Amino acid sequence: MEPVYAGVVSTARMLWLAQGLKFEISGVENMPTDGPGVVAINHTGYLDFTFAGIPAFLHKPKRYVRFMAKKEVFDNAIGGPIMRSLKHIPVDRANGAQSYQDAVDYLKRGELVGVYPEATISRSFELKEFKSGAARMALESGAPLLPTIIWGAQRIWTKGHPRALGRTGYKIMVGVAEPIAPEGTPEQLTQQLFDSMRAKLTELQDAYGEYPAGEFWVPAARGGGAPTLDEANAMDVADAAAKAAKRAEREQSGDAD
Repeated sequence: MEPVYAGVVSTARMLWLAQGLKFEISGVENMPTDGPGVVAINHTGYLDFTFAGIPAFLHKPKRYVRFMAKKEVFDNAIGGPIMRSLKHIPVDRANGAQSYQDAVDYLKRGELVGVYPEATISRSFELKEFKSGAARMALESGAPLLPTIIWGAQRIWTKGHPRALGRTGYKIMVGVAEPIAPEGTPEQLTQQLFDSMRAKLTELQDAYGEYPAGEFWVPAARGGGAPTLDEANAMDVADAAAKAAKRAEREQSGDAD
């Protein structure tokens, strides 16, 4: 029992109750009873990690997921102490090798580690191309991959849209597919993970209910207002270029001073 982690989960549950959120959780039986696991999660919104740990927490015995999160969250005066007490893993994009090794060490100690194979939020709400980090962690540690899909969380808070943190009554679905053994090459295992998560995402999307036409949180393929995957990828490229330009401008300004 981890009192701090359990307390954070209890607080989150009270907030979810206040929001009137309705949860449908499936695949809890696919979480390992003990030992390591790479919890691979799709990324559609800023609150995904708060929902991704529910299947492990509902599992008997109860388990906890250590999430990989941006180092900036750990640098925050309020969030930092909480993240460290929950034993989450800081990701320093300037030193990714260390973050990766920390995650592998956690897995070798029998922990569940949560990762986003897409690396960033998918604005199309469909799966972006996967990075190979999750597969490489599984192969190096011997941990199974646990494909985990969240659907509906983008309605609460996602990139480019205002937060909806009031009493919304939104439905949130979380599904865990069958574990994938750490076998093959990183490329083969990554493709297997992608295929599993795409199938589970389609399953949850089909079961979610009716999709209002034109709504921002509904994928384009289902008549919604979200950009297509190609359009979303182009937006990400443009954002990255703008950030790089600003960074270069700051560095140039510093040199001038």
